[in-house]
Amino acid sequence: MRYAPFHRGSDKVVAVLEAARRQGKFWQTLEALFDSQGDWASNHTAKVELTWKYLNGIGLNVENLAIDMTAPEVLQTVAQDLKDANTLGVSQTPEYFVNGRPLPSFGFEQLRQLVAEELAKAR
Repeated sequence: MRYAPFHRGSDKVVAVLEAARRQGKFWQTLEALFDSQGDWASNHTAKVELTWKYLNGIGLNVENLAIDMTAPEVLQTVAQDLKDANTLGVSQTPEYFVNGRPLPSFGFEQLRQLVAEELAKAR
């Protein structure tokens, strides 16, 4: 999974995710943010300050999280993922690639077919 912070404020939210990874809580944080997305994101704008209350019950050290969000390594990871997305021509999310091949159209069956094709090539 790579970050593509295209919407206003989403760079801060992905910084939360990457900072949570440093504490071994990436997946818990991702699930909490997905579950509450309707409360902190609207009109294609993410409001990171509204995410904090949803992160309390997952064992994060929120003080360290706030510091790590601005760490050069975290910011570099987010910037590199965005640069890579631009290089690959990703313009919306979600976007899926299997062995470098983009999903031709969004859907489970299309993804299943693309994975099957790539597995067949590998055999």
